[in-house]
This record gives sequence, C-alpha cells and structure tokens, in this order.
Amino acid sequence: MSLTRRDFARNSAITGAGVALAGSAGVLATAPNALASTESETASEKSADAHGGGVGYGPLIPDPEGILALPAGFKYRVITYSGKTKLESGEFTPSNHDGTATFDGPRGTTLLVNNHELKGPRAKWQYPVPLAEGLVYDAAASGGCTVVEVRPDGQVAEWVGIAGTSTNCAGGRTPWDTWLTCEENSDKAGTNGMTKDHGYVFEVDPVDRRANRDPKPLKFFGRYDHEAVVIDPKRGHAYLTEDAASPNGLLFRWTPPKGFSYGRGKFRALADDAGVLQAPKCFDSGGKFVDDLSRATKIGTVYGVDWVDVPDRDAKTTPVRKQFADGEITRARKLEGMWWGDGGTYIVSSYAREESPVQHDGQVWFYDPKRRTLTLKVLLGVNPDPSKDGAFDGPDNITVSPYGGLVIAEDGEGIQHLFGATDSGRTYPIARNELNIGTEDEPEYSEFAGVTFSCDGRTLYANIQTPGIMLAITGPWKRQKRG
Repeated sequence: MSLTRRDFARNSAITGAGVALAGSAGVLATAPNALASTESETASEKSADAHGGGVGYGPLIPDPEGILALPAGFKYRVITYSGKTKLESGEFTPSNHDGTATFDGPRGTTLLVNNHELKGPRAKWQYPVPLAEGLVYDAAASGGCTVVEVRPDGQVAEWVGIAGTSTNCAGGRTPWDTWLTCEENSDKAGTNGMTKDHGYVFEVDPVDRRANRDPKPLKFFGRYDHEAVVIDPKRGHAYLTEDAASPNGLLFRWTPPKGFSYGRGKFRALADDAGVLQAPKCFDSGGKFVDDLSRATKIGTVYGVDWVDVPDRDAKTTPVRKQFADGEITRARKLEGMWWGDGGTYIVSSYAREESPVQHDGQVWFYDPKRRTLTLKVLLGVNPDPSKDGAFDGPDNITVSPYGGLVIAEDGEGIQHLFGATDSGRTYPIARNELNIGTEDEPEYSEFAGVTFSCDGRTLYANIQTPGIMLAITGPWKRQKRG
C-alpha cells in the first residue's frame, strides 16, 4: 500500500513531534560541529559538562605502542593483524579489514565474520583472501571474508569463510545468525580481469563451514555497489545501501516472496528474481518530493517514504541507480553502514559534496518500517580542519550500543575516531587511531570499520582498515546518560 503525500501530511499534523522522535534513540544531534542540535539540554546538563560530569569516558590517552588511544581504564588487544597473524591454513591474515559481526560460538567462543575490502585482481594485493578449496566464487578476485574464533583462554583461530569476491564492505548480520557479505563493486566478467559478474550479496555461516561451499550470489538483492544490509526480523524485509556516485546511490528494500520462511541456507533455494526490489521516493510533511537526503538540514527532519520497483535488478545493460529518471526516486551520497535496532534501521550517509544539493560531513537516519518514515538523527557539518582532533566527520560503519545510543566508526579526512552518540545526541570519543601510515611530515590515518559489540556486551570489536587490524576493546563500559 502506498503512503501518499496527503496521508503523510495529515499524519504529521496529527502526531506532531511524535513522528520526529521515531525510534527509542530519540533525536541525535552532534558536537562540536553540528548543523543543528536539540533544544532539550538543561542548565544542569550544561553545568555537568563544564565540571567534567558529562557523557562518555573522558579524554583519550596516547598509546605508547602507537596504535590506539583510549580513555583511562580501557585497554585493547590485537586479535588479527594482516601480514603478522596467520590463518589455520598457514597463510597470513588478509588485509583491508571492513564490516564485522559477532556470534556466540560453541564451547564459549566468540565468532566474528570479517570482510576484507580488496578490489580488483589478486596480483594487486600482498595479502588477498586465500583461494580456499570449495569456497571460491571467482578465482580472479581478491576479496572475501574470514571467520575469527576467540576462545575463552584467549587463543585465536582464523579461517576463510568465502573467497573470490570483490570489495567486501559493510555487510550485515541476519536474525538466524549468519553474515551477509556485500560486494561494493559491480565489475562485470571481462572487466579488470574478473571472470564472473560482481556486485552481489553472499551468505556466510560462521559455524557450519560446509554451508559455505560453492558460494552462490543472492541475485534477488540486485547487482550494484553494495555497502550494507539489514533484515527486519518482524516483517521480513531486507534493507540495503548503495555506495555510488554520478548519480548518487540509493537505499533499497527487498520484499521476500509470499510464504517464504527465513533460516539458514534458505536464500540458496530462491530464484534470481525472487521477491521485489524497490528504491525509496521521499516527500516532506508538506507533500513536496525530496530528490536527495542531503536536503535535510535540521535534526528531527522527517520524510515519508514510498517504494518504487526497480526495473532491472541485475543491471544487464544499465546500472540500477541510472534506471530512474529525475523525480522518480530519492538519492543520497555515500550510503554506508546500517544496523537494526529500536524497531527499525539506522542508515549512514557519510558525506555530501558538490554532487549533492547540500554539503555535509555525515548523516545518520532512522527508518521506521511501521510508519514508513525516515528521521534525521545525526547531522555533521563540514569539518573545517580534519587534521585537528576534536571534531568528527565521515561516519561509516555503525552499531547500536548495549549501553545506549550509537557507536560510530569514522571514515573521514585526517584524524580517525570511534565515537559514541547518546540517546539525546551528545557525542564523545571512544578511541583514536594513532597508527600513522603516512610520513612524519604528512601523517595519514586509516579509517575505522567493523565496529560491533560481543554478544555479552563486554567487548567492543573494531578494525583499522589499513593495514588490516582487528582490535578488542574492554574497560569500564557504562550506560550513558541522555546528556
């Protein structure tokens, strides 16, 4: 059923601010470089900040090892390190760590599926994902996933989950405890040395290694530059982001075929054209069509959403995002990480520049599937000097924190952080990447990725993408005040 512009305008008038506060995370603002902020901060909250009683864990302390600055009382452990740690099969851990999720494993272990964002021919990379027998999609491609097992005694094992895929980016966890790994590259066979078409989603089982044999692309999700995916555990829809430009990319919704029952291995049985893939068409409370999500310049902005069928999801002749004329769908620049929580999905747009109607350095949206609304939760203004510590820009991977609010990985310019955002919108640093992969005169710090908590909430895992390091962060986690 279509949510008409008239319906949305009427519902907005009736419910008022209730629409703007969809999702329990409330309205998330940002500091210090927010374009807008909530007006709910009290004088006592401001006073608490001034006297060190604000949100977060305090200042970051430089790391003598030159890897990760953390607040007092926190510590980290290196779990995998490309070119240093090794797989069970003897090869070095692949490089370019990206999206990650955790799972409870057997005998008290923690399992993590870790994407490796490696694009193009294998010869381009020193540490591509090894071509493990039976787990290869395209032997010419360098990317894939590894599965990491952290045992109760601290020992770590790692093996290949899938190989021969390209540019494996954020991905997503399923409600039945598998991992959907997304190719952020849509090269066709014969391009850049590839022998098969790319731009697909694949399912990886962290527990049952046999289930990963003979990888099958889930073509019903479409072929494009995939970033992330989440599954609505109640309604069954999948939501997917596309990181693309010229024109800007799209958010997608996939509706499963009638009668489909989710579960381990069930996707393999579906036809390539199963279900319906759609893109959003947004409009504001006045009924005006919204062509790009960057148009939103105020925290709490709410858009109604209709869904428009994708004509050719496999993009046989025309990329999916180019199959729509102006006025048919709503776009956004750098659609990146997603995470399901609070009855909907959080969606990141990392930044917008000249290609977009309005420039910014990051948005986080919340899609409420019940109301069919998108609400702007986080908005970062353009960072005037990314080389200086203190401001945040370029959000990418994201997770909902068991201690309230969000934890966000930075993929911006200059200094890179993990930072938190409380339920009422205050931001605070959690970690800073101190591994300089540039020079002393021109320092460079890789992005953070793969931010995710262990299932018991005690450990925050995160990746430094280059050279490829998985870290486990522990410390005195606490529930954050609305602050």
